[in-house]
Amino acid sequence: MTSPLRVRHVLGDRPFAEAGRPVLAVPDEGRGLLAIAGERGFAGTATVGVYGTGDLGCRAVLRTRFPVRALAFHPGAPLVAVGTGRYDGGYLFEGELLLLDWETGATTSLIEDHFGREVLGLSWLDDRTLRVLMAPPDDRKDRKAHVEGHVAVVRRPDWRAVAPRSLTAADLAGPRVPAPRPDGSDDAHRALSALSPDWEPRRHVLAVEELPDGAVLATLAQDEDDPERPGCTALPDGLLIGHRPVDDVDPQDRLRIRHAGRDYVTEAPPARRGSEPRRLSVRPPGGLGVRPLFPLSWEPGETHLPGPGAEADDGDLVHAGTVHHGHGLRPGGSFVVRRSGTDGTPRWIFRTDHVATDLDTDPDTAYLGYRNGDVLALDLRTGAPRWRHRLTVAGVPVIPTALTATGPGRLLVGTADGRVLDCATA
Repeated sequence: MTSPLRVRHVLGDRPFAEAGRPVLAVPDEGRGLLAIAGERGFAGTATVGVYGTGDLGCRAVLRTRFPVRALAFHPGAPLVAVGTGRYDGGYLFEGELLLLDWETGATTSLIEDHFGREVLGLSWLDDRTLRVLMAPPDDRKDRKAHVEGHVAVVRRPDWRAVAPRSLTAADLAGPRVPAPRPDGSDDAHRALSALSPDWEPRRHVLAVEELPDGAVLATLAQDEDDPERPGCTALPDGLLIGHRPVDDVDPQDRLRIRHAGRDYVTEAPPARRGSEPRRLSVRPPGGLGVRPLFPLSWEPGETHLPGPGAEADDGDLVHAGTVHHGHGLRPGGSFVVRRSGTDGTPRWIFRTDHVATDLDTDPDTAYLGYRNGDVLALDLRTGAPRWRHRLTVAGVPVIPTALTATGPGRLLVGTADGRVLDCATA
């Protein structure tokens, strides 16, 4: 499927956008590079970006489910070693040791063990030797597990050729040493501000709309560290930015359904027993009660969690969602469905492996953004895929978190780093 999507303009752009709020910054002065790790943000992921200190352009991005603890540039190869991890709150210090190739953007996870290790420090002793400081595997009967760790020296002839999951427990064995957990966020802020005084972090876009006068308004998740931020900011490129607390945008039982003249909600049936599925109901405008429609799940034995949706011109409901198994998202466990607005009968179902972040429709097409960076177009009548596009800005992958079809051949896409992409789709 050849994608017609192209990014015409990037609104709200600024240096270091991809990294978010920085917690660590490490330079490679010889090659004019800076690696920046951001705090965990959208969908619980943290980001590492590699930037040129001359043009401030982003060379590559890595995303990880754990907080980033350590960064180290390889002395010769285009590699950054990335240490991540956290204490799970009850037993384990889990994490990853990653290699980011900033020329190709490829990422390799190196530790063999399923839970990995929390990596606290990294340093290259030479081009073949990496020193790794790790938290203990767990804190069982270990009073000093939170202030000490283990140091290992790992040697490989060519780190660009190291296979995934190839570092064993024997490779990572080493003596017990003090292991401080310093906070590098203040130094990271100073490093970024020295290169770009106008730099600022932003959280992800919750919604994006075009106003009647042609201006574009993006609503961003409120920064918890800056609750007094102005309610709306106008940027020089014409983008208007507002902020709202995430919890106030999508209450758990209210569905975000576009183009609808009524509120869609999910609720438990009266005298709910055991795992009886929730149902879709509607609340009329200004009404006090709700009117049941049909079960949220159309498949017997499946528990469905709702996602974004839109109401079609004929009253059908087009919505995304996931199948809940209690063990995370399974292959094919994410779906988009068009259902009869009266009895919920599916007219078509499209399944995929990734969680949808937003959905909008025009008279012919359903557009979806996904957490893996894809934008997908489906035929609104049949559900057949028309095209799929991996979203990038200047060759670097970005994550769509909100999108709006503003008219024929045009799509506005908000991203996890607080930018808005004005895209053509034809």
